[in-house]
Amino acid sequence: MQTFKRLTERFWYQTPVSSTDRPVLAVVQGDERTLMIDAGNSKRHAELFLKEVKDAGIRNPDLLALTHWHWDHVFGLAHLDMPSIATGKTREEIAVMADYAWTDAALAERIKQGIEIKFCADAIKEEFGDDRDIAVALPAITFDGRLVIDLGGVTCVLQQVEGDHSPGCAVIHIPEERILFLGDAFYADIFAPKPNYTVERTRQLLQTLEQFDADHYVLSHGGPITKAEYAEEAKLLLRGADLAEAHGGSLKAMREAYSATYGELTEDAEETLVFFANGFSLKQV
Repeated sequence: MQTFKRLTERFWYQTPVSSTDRPVLAVVQGDERTLMIDAGNSKRHAELFLKEVKDAGIRNPDLLALTHWHWDHVFGLAHLDMPSIATGKTREEIAVMADYAWTDAALAERIKQGIEIKFCADAIKEEFGDDRDIAVALPAITFDGRLVIDLGGVTCVLQQVEGDHSPGCAVIHIPEERILFLGDAFYADIFAPKPNYTVERTRQLLQTLEQFDADHYVLSHGGPITKAEYAEEAKLLLRGADLAEAHGGSLKAMREAYSATYGELTEDAEETLVFFANGFSLKQV
């Protein structure tokens, strides 16, 4: 069950749902304007969020920021009456989806071609049922690099980052609230033959994120984590990158080195090592 929560004085968020792949949606309320973060995975998702915003006594959003192009973050956009903002790369990727059909047959064909993945296809079927009248809308405003939005009393810094999950992702830093909305930037590339991380992009992402100081870090499919928890997540990614590079992507050698150096190989650590090994193997193809 989704819930609507207040994290700080000016920031609220709606919890995610795994079965239909609904990500966290959020709102930042300034003295003059209100910013919504991500558009939701459907009309129902977007409308539920706006209802919860209204029920909480928050002014209806004036602007919308998209973190990246994946369907679960953008399919609600066509049903929202506000200017939307995204990186240029995000707009390009959404434009590609605009020509897609969303029938079972079309989804199956894209899975066969390696364009779509089964997880997303199943979530789309679960969210929309058999009647999939899906409209794909494009963001009205694009930027590259960095964009600062003054909401009145609080600012939102939209920063383009390059990780493995999606090209042209944007994270949103809200310095006055000490929040960094990471979206899916920390996650692996799932639109590949095997989910994977790469050494170069992981290091580039973490280096970019070092410039932001926050107490709360928001992951789109998990929710807020603390500064200490973020540091542990970043440390695990760096360890995975270092081990993958040192051992040429050999999963066996990476596992042995991890256990010898850091102790027990947890479930999260195992998955991280597998994803880095996948990145190495895909690079050799």
